[in-house]
Amino acid sequence: MTNDPAASAPTLAFDPTDPVALTQALVRRASVTPQEGGALALLDSVLAAEGYEVHRPVFSEPGTPDVENLYARIGSEAPVFVIAGHTDVVPVGDEAAWTRAPFGGTIEDGVLYGRGACDMKGGVAAMVAAAIRYRRANPDAPGSIAFLITGDEEGPAVNGTVKLLAWAHERGERFDHCILGEPTNPAAMSDMVKIGRRGSLTGKLTVQGTQGHVGYPHLADNPIRGMVRLLAALDATPLDTGTDHFDPSNLEVTTLDVGNAATNVIPAQAKAVFNIRFNDVWTPETLAAEIERRLREAAGNTVRYEVGFQPTNAVAFLTEPGPFVNMVADAVAAETGKRPALSTTGGTSDARFIKSYCPVVEYGVVGKTMHQIDECVAVADLVALERITHRLLGTYFAAQHGA
Repeated sequence: MTNDPAASAPTLAFDPTDPVALTQALVRRASVTPQEGGALALLDSVLAAEGYEVHRPVFSEPGTPDVENLYARIGSEAPVFVIAGHTDVVPVGDEAAWTRAPFGGTIEDGVLYGRGACDMKGGVAAMVAAAIRYRRANPDAPGSIAFLITGDEEGPAVNGTVKLLAWAHERGERFDHCILGEPTNPAAMSDMVKIGRRGSLTGKLTVQGTQGHVGYPHLADNPIRGMVRLLAALDATPLDTGTDHFDPSNLEVTTLDVGNAATNVIPAQAKAVFNIRFNDVWTPETLAAEIERRLREAAGNTVRYEVGFQPTNAVAFLTEPGPFVNMVADAVAAETGKRPALSTTGGTSDARFIKSYCPVVEYGVVGKTMHQIDECVAVADLVALERITHRLLGTYFAAQHGA
């Protein structure tokens, strides 16, 4: 637990129920992964001042950077509603290409600019502001609100949410439902709630040949022919046709290399890397077995190859539509005037870890500019997300207690 953070932190120069001001303050903390950069310290001060019990555990793993995380809770009763997110951001890239300071939090024409503005300091700020506003208005409300905020989502994701969840569970914390504030909306705040995510599996394929002179092909064995044959076999038949809530799984070759600078030499080896984003038809194990089967059949006795798969913790999962999913969608519809689609598209997120502890859905701001130069978020979207989260909290605790 932090040592009297409210006493050691400077007095806030803004109202923490203002999602725009809080987003600006977070953006101005240069928390490029894995650096904490002052972002978690700011949230610590804000939440501790509101009566939250705050912890900032640091997790380690050989070969990876140490990462600081934050867990905060107010209330001692069930149900426990969890708000999850991350404050680490990707590097700014070419800072000279930015038209506004990447950590300035500048607002122009109703748009707030800065690295992490939409991915996902804006989401964290809006949800923190909503939780504070809700608890100030309902100080004796039964139930608890907890925050799981990591500094390792944009990095290896080894010392972040996955360990923070285990740490909390070992302390006896039990969670009922969670909302993760990732930027889920493609174009408008009414677009999309994510109720699941596809898994990710990366494979490395190597085809062996025999190096030789192009003019004497009978003395060589060109591995490129074998590579083309094997990759064609992987792509010839769809992995599946999709499910009720998932698109078909897709395999994409991401690199192909022979490392050959000479034009008159048949190479000795060809290498390829592929990534598969898979739905809930598959597990990493069953998918790897299917890939191995296709390669084995295509290779026959003529293509010499090896295939290996990177370890993955990105599995496909689905939070089945039901009362909680409907509650989130209802809150979005009530504040935006349009019911959002329920989606499982996109990449992976830390929801893949949370789903093992409680049902989780994702909803956040518009994500058009995440990881881009001049990343930004509309001020109106921050206000909308705060209102949606505030409405959701009220409905959730009322429903849980039969009010």
